[in-house]
Amino acid sequence: MHAVIPLYNGFTGLDAIGPYTVLAFAPGWQVTFVAAEPGPVTDDQGSLTIEATASYADVPSPDVIVVPGGMGTMEALSDQALVRWIGEAHEHTRWTTSVCSGAFLLGAAGLLKGRRATSHWAAVDELSGMGAEPVHERVVVDGKIVTAAGVSAGIDMALTLLAKASGQDTAEAVQLLIEYDPQPPFDAGSPLTASADLRARAVSLLG
Repeated sequence: MHAVIPLYNGFTGLDAIGPYTVLAFAPGWQVTFVAAEPGPVTDDQGSLTIEATASYADVPSPDVIVVPGGMGTMEALSDQALVRWIGEAHEHTRWTTSVCSGAFLLGAAGLLKGRRATSHWAAVDELSGMGAEPVHERVVVDGKIVTAAGVSAGIDMALTLLAKASGQDTAEAVQLLIEYDPQPPFDAGSPLTASADLRARAVSLLG
């Protein structure tokens, strides 16, 4: 299984690195970071750079696409080369997936029309403008389109894919290997339980 993660300026680090770590540890999987041209791509905090080792043209038919989100997503919607590659590569994939606001790039490629999809809680309802049915769930599977909610949900999404492709035993072994056993110090990870003030404070961090 060959998974490809397209990078663009302003992606969120964990959106890409979370799924990468899960899938890269899985036996029989290869993960490649791509961009318009091979080279460094910087995240939305301006302090993390990942090297894309291939161009879009180098990997026209991956088995899996994982599109990260980030504060650069809205600008990336006008990146015709990226959006076109997502749409064309989708024709060959077993699964086409996104994390967080990466769902909007799937939408820009015309892949969400009539499909259930999720994204970050602060933006998920806007997916209706892409023709999607917004769903407030952590991971949503609709055919071969798989979308994850905000940031850390990409780890759950990758484990879900791994179970489907390689079996639950493999997915559980990778989960144990990376010790993914969330026990956060605060009960503040869901907008359903957060106060209005906390939600506003969180959104303000997006700048």
